[in-house]
Amino acid sequence: MTRTKKTGYTAGGGRLAVIGALGLAAVTLAAVPAFAKGSMEIAAPHTAKVGKNFTVKADGGDDSAGYLHQLCLEENGFGEGWHQETCSAVVKGDAKTAAKGASARSGSLKFRAVLYGLTSRHDQHPKQLHVSKVVTVRVR
Repeated sequence: MTRTKKTGYTAGGGRLAVIGALGLAAVTLAAVPAFAKGSMEIAAPHTAKVGKNFTVKADGGDDSAGYLHQLCLEENGFGEGWHQETCSAVVKGDAKTAAKGASARSGSLKFRAVLYGLTSRHDQHPKQLHVSKVVTVRVR
């Protein structure tokens, strides 16, 4: 009976495969760009009565370094198109704003919040960062 010598290719090949997979994963993760995370929240009542006040609140932020933020509430109602209702002050970090309103007639009013990034407090060309989902207030 003759003995054959094990060459060790199986164990060495396994180590080589693991090292190659780890290297490929490291290169892939390094090539993926980092994305800034932002969040937007908007809250409004589902229904309101004609002539009665209601409040729409919004807050939002983005972790983009070096940006100041301003949050604006926009309204679209009765075929007028989107227009700004109110804007927050320019702040570092999360911005909050609220608008109080009442409708003199029945119908649907749509609201959305828009977060802008500014390079300075007097930036004439703010960059739109995020737009919230649209909420609808049905005025009855």
